[in-house]
Amino acid sequence: MGVSMLNLGAALPEIFMAVSALALLMLGVFAGKDKAFRTVSWLAVAAQIITIILVVTGEGGPAFFGQFTADAFAQFCKVMILIGSSIGIIMSMKFAERENMARFEFPILITLATVGMMAMVSASDMMSLYLGLELQSLALYVVAAIRRDTIRSTESGLKYFILGSIASGMLLYGMSMVYGFTGTTNFAVLADTLTGGDLPVG
Repeated sequence: MGVSMLNLGAALPEIFMAVSALALLMLGVFAGKDKAFRTVSWLAVAAQIITIILVVTGEGGPAFFGQFTADAFAQFCKVMILIGSSIGIIMSMKFAERENMARFEFPILITLATVGMMAMVSASDMMSLYLGLELQSLALYVVAAIRRDTIRSTESGLKYFILGSIASGMLLYGMSMVYGFTGTTNFAVLADTLTGGDLPVG
């Protein structure tokens, strides 16, 4: 029963994207920083296209003991996210080379942020939602400050990190209040509890 409740097939697109990002990171390190940018970028786009196929043809249902749900709406949103991420990587190639910021880490960070967005879309619990949000945010903090030799890029990354940390702390505090009030962090249970008026007393 434990294995069936895990249902790794429902999260196969996210797993494939995460493994692809790690593989591209290894490729970029061994290929060299100057030569790897376009190669890693196109491979990241190819990985996202494969992920779209996995999303469309994959199995749905709950996974990870109710923390994750893959339904039709989540599939639609994931396809839109992957298409937007792929277009963003393609459009950024010439700009990154022109502005002397063509680092192979950029498409990998975009890929990891995309994994976080996909996890947020399929989250059916506050904890899994928070994990997806943090995965997306941590990758985008680095993207904002990727031009380490410029003050404006460093400043933007630092401001984004500080504001994101404050927002993350407020979100966790709100989640703790909801849990203390209802005794659960699962969205489905929360919906039933709040609509049914069956709230714990004391």
